[in-house]
Parts: sequence; structure tokens; C-alpha cells
Amino acid sequence: MNSYDVAIIGSGPGGYVAAIRCAQLGMKTAIIEKYATLGGTCLNVGCIPSKALLDSSHHYEDAVKHFEEHGIDIPGDIKVNLKQMIARKQSVVDQTTVGIEFLMKKNKIDVYQGIGAFKDATHITVTGEKTEEIEAKHIIIATGSKPSSLPFITLDKERVITSTEALKLKEIPKHLIVIGGGVIGLELGQVYRRLGSEVTVIEYMDRIIPTMDAGLSKELTKVFKKAKFNVNVSHKVKSVERNGDEVIVKADNKKGEEVEFKGDYCLVSVGRRPFTDGLNAEAAGVKLTDRGQIEVNEHLQTNVKNIYAIGDVIKGPMLAHKASEEGTLVAEVIAGQKPHIDYNLIPGVVYTWPEVAAVGKTEEELKEAGVAYKTGQFPMRALGRSRASMDLDGFVKVLADKTTDEILGVHMIGARAADMIAEVVVAMEYRASAEDIARMSHAHPTFAEATKEAALAATEDRALHI
Repeated sequence: MNSYDVAIIGSGPGGYVAAIRCAQLGMKTAIIEKYATLGGTCLNVGCIPSKALLDSSHHYEDAVKHFEEHGIDIPGDIKVNLKQMIARKQSVVDQTTVGIEFLMKKNKIDVYQGIGAFKDATHITVTGEKTEEIEAKHIIIATGSKPSSLPFITLDKERVITSTEALKLKEIPKHLIVIGGGVIGLELGQVYRRLGSEVTVIEYMDRIIPTMDAGLSKELTKVFKKAKFNVNVSHKVKSVERNGDEVIVKADNKKGEEVEFKGDYCLVSVGRRPFTDGLNAEAAGVKLTDRGQIEVNEHLQTNVKNIYAIGDVIKGPMLAHKASEEGTLVAEVIAGQKPHIDYNLIPGVVYTWPEVAAVGKTEEELKEAGVAYKTGQFPMRALGRSRASMDLDGFVKVLADKTTDEILGVHMIGARAADMIAEVVVAMEYRASAEDIARMSHAHPTFAEATKEAALAATEDRALHI
């Protein structure tokens, strides 16, 4: 039997980063993955493939709608080759997963392929092509999450699908019905809308991206409606039936009236659930919550002192970068260091176009907490860089403490917002004031100037370019 200092169950962005950090800190490390490729949901059927399709579909939309205005004439009809688009997406996934394999070899991490199940608190049975047992002083659970559904929906994975199937369709839907107006549903909805599908979004809450600042939701709704999305909020789905190649979705609107939607595909995107199937956590004595999450303390330690859990399987937003930070933290805790994570400063991003990004508190949260705050907002269309690239939608909003001027939250929607948010995370990590950002030189012309202008507006209501 092989013995290790640390064994990690799951090789997603939490698990593989934890493995690398453990190895860097001198621990003999093993990682267990049930699928044939490393990288978990994010690399195989999540973040990476969805961004590949978003980029490909964005290029197509630009060619169809904007090239002529840029002075680029393309003879003949521009056509979508979905088969090639999916193949390119897969090549990106393959390159990335091979990169993780290389990192495991480079850091001398042993990889076990199979399902990892606890035998007890220090022994794991790995069931794959063969069954073997390993021993570890410390174990990190990084088994991630799976798409959720609704109890009355039958996911046939042909016409009634999850995000996994939506990433490898063999045809462009005529009418894609998306149940759920969150990140995953909106990103994949935008992919197929660009490619020519009619797209209907059905959301139970009173707005799309309901966990983000209401201003972002309002602006993204405006953008989507301009792109001829059918956006239906405050709708409670009550049945999804397939009849041949047709899917019929029935829902009650906010007046309680029944509404019927018909399409040829239905993407069920109502969130994700922690995945602990086959883990046999009870054999190790590990406690789960009534929501299926693994209970952890501030050090991400379970009730069993040598077992830790990270990522989607524990509380908090299900974000790849959150899982990676937690993987690093646990490795350093095991090594006797004193790391920390400020969960308030983990940014959230929606990779639609325009992109949506946020960090810190929303206006709704500040109001609910009774915090006195001031706000500064700047429209992207006022930037020279936005006009040059024709990316005019969106804004940056800075929320700062009314007395101290400390930045409490920043919410942005616009081109490259996913990259722009990093500046604000750094600023807030050092507890910067809005005036600090307002007085920093930002290169001209850039999209990031909107952050400076919004900070100026929050500081003394003195944005320069509006």
C-alpha cells in the first residue's frame, strides 16, 4: 500500500492547485480523479470550453454585424461551421488538461484514476480499472459539483439538456429555452443566440443574475433585449415535457397565469449541487449539511481533524478561483503556515458580452446592513476606447464608505470587465479609498479609465468626462 502525506480526491481547480502547493511545500502527494482527464468540471465541461465557444461565436457575430462598418468586406455568405467550432473548443480543452498532467509530473504528484471512497479517516479505496488502497495522513475533499435540476424535469440529455450537453450540440437549435437566468444559462444562451437560435430565458426571480447588484442586472437585461432575447423573469416553471423533437415548458407568471413556451431544445440551468456521490464520507465520520455540503471550520477542516474540504463541495459561491484559493490555503495550513482568504474580495464574473464583474458589497447589501455609503458611476460609452472598438454598453459603479471613503464594492459591466476587476480587488485588499484610485494614472485610451472616472464620481462627484 502506498502512503502519502496528503491525498486529494478530485482534480478540478481546487484539487490540482492544492496538490501542486502541497508538493511545493515538500509533502508526498497523491491526487485521485474518476474521469480520464484531469481538471474537473471547469477545464472539461465548464469555464474553459464555454469561454472557447463564447469567443468563437463572438468572432462570428463581429464578422456578420460589424466587419463592414470596420471596412472589412468578406465576399460571399458568412456561415457557421458548428462542427469545427465544437472541435476547436475540444482542442482547447485537450491542451489545457494535458497541461495539468504535465504539472502533476513536474511536481512528482502520483495520479490515481478511479473513484476515491473513504475506507476510514486515513485510507482511501480507489476503484478504476483495478481496485487499490492508499493511505494518507491528510486528505482533502475536492469533488466539486454537478448541475442541479428540478424534481419534475427528466433530463434526457438529448433535447432536455444540461450545460454539459450544450457544449457539444451537433446542430444549432432553432429555439433554445433556457431555464435559469444565472451565469451558465446566460453565457450559453448568448453563444447560441449569436449563431442564430431564438433564445428564451425563464427566470424564477424578478431579475436575471439575481445575486449580483441590481444595476448590473438591469443593464444586462437591456443588452439582451436589444439582441432580441426573450427574457421572462418572475416565472415559476412547473412542467417540462418532450414530444418528439419539441420541448414544451409551462410556467406561471407573476400574476399566476400559465404561460407556455415551445422550443426544440431546453437547457436546464438552475444552479449546481455539491457532489459527494460514491465518496462514502460517513466511513470517515465526515459530516454533511442538510444541503449536501461538507461542513468545515475557518481552516476548511471538517469535523475529522485530518480531513479538509474545498471548492464547490463546501459553502460559498461555486467559483473555480475560490476553489483554487482554498486549495492553496489548506496546503499551507497543513504545512503549519497561517494563510487567509477574504471571501468578500473574491470577484464574480459573467462572461457574456459585455462582460459583467463585481467584487465586495452590492448596494442592496449595504442598504440592508444600514451602512452609509456614496456611489460614483461612469458610462462606458463616454470612453474614447469604447467608441474606437464599438463597445459602448455598460458602466462602472464604485461604492464607498460615506465617512472614510474606503471602497466597499465595485460593479462593472462592459468590454473586458473580467480583466478590469482585478485592479479593484488589489485596491480593496489594501483597503484603498475611492480617492486613491481616482488619483492613480490610468493609461489612455483604455476601458480601465472608467474605473478611475467612477472613483472620481464617488469621491467628489467630479468625473471628468461626463
